[in-house]
Amino acid sequence: MSDTPESVLKMSPATRSSLIIGGLLFTFIALASSGVAWKAREVRRERDETRALNNQSKSGAMIWIPEGKMTMGAVDGALDEQPMRDVRVTGFFMDSTEVTNEKFAVFVAETHYITQAEQSPVPAGASVGWVFIISPNGSKWQQLPGANWRHPDGPDSDIKGKDRDPVVQVTWEDANAFAHWAGKRLPTEAEWEYAARGGAMHMPYVWGREFTPGGHWMANFWQGPIFSTAPPADGFTGRAPVGSYQANDFGLSDMAGNVWEWTADWYRADYYVKGPHKDPPGPDESQSLDPTDPGVHKRVARGGSFLSSDSNGAGYRPSARRKEVTAFASSDLGFRCARSGK
Repeated sequence: MSDTPESVLKMSPATRSSLIIGGLLFTFIALASSGVAWKAREVRRERDETRALNNQSKSGAMIWIPEGKMTMGAVDGALDEQPMRDVRVTGFFMDSTEVTNEKFAVFVAETHYITQAEQSPVPAGASVGWVFIISPNGSKWQQLPGANWRHPDGPDSDIKGKDRDPVVQVTWEDANAFAHWAGKRLPTEAEWEYAARGGAMHMPYVWGREFTPGGHWMANFWQGPIFSTAPPADGFTGRAPVGSYQANDFGLSDMAGNVWEWTADWYRADYYVKGPHKDPPGPDESQSLDPTDPGVHKRVARGGSFLSSDSNGAGYRPSARRKEVTAFASSDLGFRCARSGK
């Protein structure tokens, strides 16, 4: 005697087939959802373990970024952020904050290093001392002789009481010299973006999906028209002390806004088309190409600054790229360091 319910036996073959297919589809979706949830729990667990390990570090200066993969770039970003591509990055250490005036002063005291902006005469080809002047009469970029890391906003400025501010007015050569002295290096562009995303690989901002969650400003960047002199909503007209905002899920602060950060890579606008998918090192110097300035080799900077806004490219997005000659220095450009291996 059959155990099959009479209602099922009376169904047409087509109806029974539809029910079977529907049941299989439901089971597949349930299993797939379970797998995604399991993977998400694994990612969160690894992230929590990494953060716990870093919190036990005696110095607290560097954060271990575990190996992983990301989708690099942005489909709605600038042309040099496309095409989006999957990239795998080997684990590495990253400075938890941008290098500060205090740390740079130690380097200078021990090595007697003279930055390119301080040299007299300024090295041939150098473009240093750029300061953004905020004025009711018209805010603008201006190159000021005497502007350097000790006087970041011009010869009449100083860094007294600003030990925790990020050092600026440093060229790529200056940043690289510091990194070498510290036993570190500058991060590759891929390392920088991977670290900035903090494990949230498809979010538009390093803090998540919402621009101002709960009405809170999550990074130091420009609010309102770029030439406005109105008080900033985030409390900082210029550079902020490092760590003034919530760190990302890797425990890294200021990966958006505050100051742009030099990376190790030479810039090439179409590098994403042909670059390798495992630890991309950037193009060779001879392959560096800025179509708007052909023949001039440039390095990449990342992260945006206190001057970044929607009206000038939204540089605080994790995929945003900036390119400058190695001997360029300004009041909104600094750096942080990386180190390979455990």
